[in-house]
Amino acid sequence: MLIDTHTHLDDARYNEDREAMIARARAAGVEAFITIGCDLATSQAAVSLAEQHPFIYASIGVHPHEVKHILDDWYDEFRRLAQSKKVVAYGEIGLDYHYNHSSPEEQRERFRQQIRLARELKLPVIIHTREAQEDTIKILREEEASEVGGVLHCFSGDARLAKDALDLGFYLSFSGILTFQSATMLRDIAKTAPLDRLLIETDCPYLTPIPHRGKRNEPAYVSFVAHKLAELHADAPGMSVETIGRITTENAKRLFRIA
Repeated sequence: MLIDTHTHLDDARYNEDREAMIARARAAGVEAFITIGCDLATSQAAVSLAEQHPFIYASIGVHPHEVKHILDDWYDEFRRLAQSKKVVAYGEIGLDYHYNHSSPEEQRERFRQQIRLARELKLPVIIHTREAQEDTIKILREEEASEVGGVLHCFSGDARLAKDALDLGFYLSFSGILTFQSATMLRDIAKTAPLDRLLIETDCPYLTPIPHRGKRNEPAYVSFVAHKLAELHADAPGMSVETIGRITTENAKRLFRIA
């Protein structure tokens, strides 16, 4: 069985076949999903969807692209949403200096605020970082994010970022990028990362893995990430796709406290 730890199931691209897509994933061996909030509206949608299915869980929070839109009452609403037993994480939050849809200064301040809120709520954090790894690690350290733990989602950084995250006690989550021909360095990092710190995800509807590249991504395709991880760790005793599935599922249940 597999857990897709990062999905955007509320995305409009699923409006025509959301329930069928969820059923396909379940048939493909996906035991559970976490659907991710990126602002207040998507956080509300994530919680609503999670409460409709026993195997779907939610995260809440504001993506770095969206932090310029935060209003004074948003954090109180996140506190209210966090009362749902289906909320298992805070995120995705972090820093993205590639697009700078919100200014770097505002991103850093809102990142700090949201880590503090996650600690208040005792929720692990789901981290988005792009072209901002030094500031990301610095803020995670200064805000003592290791108190609640977390994951660098859709990991695509270098070996230094991987080491810094692992030293903080964080997990690394790998997506369909791992299957891309150009991702040689990323595969090297995934191959050497400790098995007890690995998670898998689709980040659907984005980043569709080979062999479905160019199509809409969906949770059923997380199996291709599991296959690639098993291939990379083939030298480990007893390694198989089933082994990777079991290990990453146990890791996800431990981090997100999923029964």
